[in-house]
Amino acid sequence: MVEENTAPASVAVDDATAAKAPEAKKRNAAKRQKAAAEPVRLSNATAAKATGGKTRKHSAEEKLKKLKSIEAQVADGASTLKDAIKSAGMSAQTYYNWKGSVRSGSQTAAELVPTGDEFAELVQLEAENQRLRRLLCEKLRAENSDLRKRLGQD
Repeated sequence: MVEENTAPASVAVDDATAAKAPEAKKRNAAKRQKAAAEPVRLSNATAAKATGGKTRKHSAEEKLKKLKSIEAQVADGASTLKDAIKSAGMSAQTYYNWKGSVRSGSQTAAELVPTGDEFAELVQLEAENQRLRRLLCEKLRAENSDLRKRLGQD
């Protein structure tokens, strides 16, 4: 029961290749070569305009006004911090950058040096701190010696 193929071999191959003939590959259009000259560097403002972004300089007063409005919304419970920042039209990163710059700019040398009344209060607090440390040391030494006696180490 062996069946013989009566068709010539070349005809079978030709039929298979004719049915699945590969299509010609599409060629991409020739790409332009980049200019050999050094690329032009754009400033931040020009780059932002070219990419469609907005650059805007805010004055210190505008920054403080926006920060205070955000803090007021959060303090009133009207919205969360994230929502208040979005309603002010800024990103969270901008908010924290502005907040940090305001905080560092608000501390002056005069505020860091204590006045006469503050200095006297500071000296009094330091003396009280020393007294409390001595009391704590005495109490801990007494507890230590008591524990050593109970354990039989002394």
